[in-house]
Amino acid sequence: MNNSDKLPISITIIACNEEKRIGECLKSVMWADDIVVVDSGSTDRTVEIAEAHGARVMHNDWPGYGAQKQFASKQAKYDWILNLDADEYVTDDLAVSIRSAFQNLAESVVAFECNFEHFLMGRWLRHGEAYPDPHIRLFNRQAGDWNTRPIHEHIEISGPTNKLEGSIRHRTVESLAEYIEKINHYTDLQAEIIVKSGKKVNFLQLFSRSCWRFIRGYILMLGFLDGIAGLTHSMTSTLTTFLKFAKAYELQKKI
Repeated sequence: MNNSDKLPISITIIACNEEKRIGECLKSVMWADDIVVVDSGSTDRTVEIAEAHGARVMHNDWPGYGAQKQFASKQAKYDWILNLDADEYVTDDLAVSIRSAFQNLAESVVAFECNFEHFLMGRWLRHGEAYPDPHIRLFNRQAGDWNTRPIHEHIEISGPTNKLEGSIRHRTVESLAEYIEKINHYTDLQAEIIVKSGKKVNFLQLFSRSCWRFIRGYILMLGFLDGIAGLTHSMTSTLTTFLKFAKAYELQKKI
């Protein structure tokens, strides 16, 4: 692809020890004129792979998810930014949709929402909480940026948004064991947020929110149609809810 064919968009990616996944991520966005990878201390080939794909790589010590993505936004060459995690990649349909959107970009639109697809136990999930799971990932930094939450960070935008066709595919883990490790880490962070907010956790909250998470995702949102993978996703989502409140309860008892 000639440089003249590339879109005036910056891709921002935060990474640490992602040599197994970042190559696929980078290959999916070679149509962008600027690719920025912010590394927080990889000891594998992450930096080498990123540089081989033409990315601008810089180091920044880990400050938390939201703050690291804000740092990445500040390094972008262009105001329009598409943010990806290193274990995500853009489908061909989404790449075409982005190019089309920029050929007919309305001045009032400041961000675009993308659907997500999640891979678990050998298949791409199509139901439940896992799909279409829309999030804003393509945005104009003049109209907003990431918040600084340590987890479940999101882009805060002021202005009209639009929707893109296609999706971002998220291949987060190699095994269920790795998935459980991530859940354990994330729920530690979530529990700390609950405690810092001053909200008190009780039995009713712990029980009802966990049960509702399963009923909503597996039954009401048809997660059961994804078979064993759908059941696993709903059960692990329920476990996530249970653990974050149970851990918060445990922390509150120690105060």
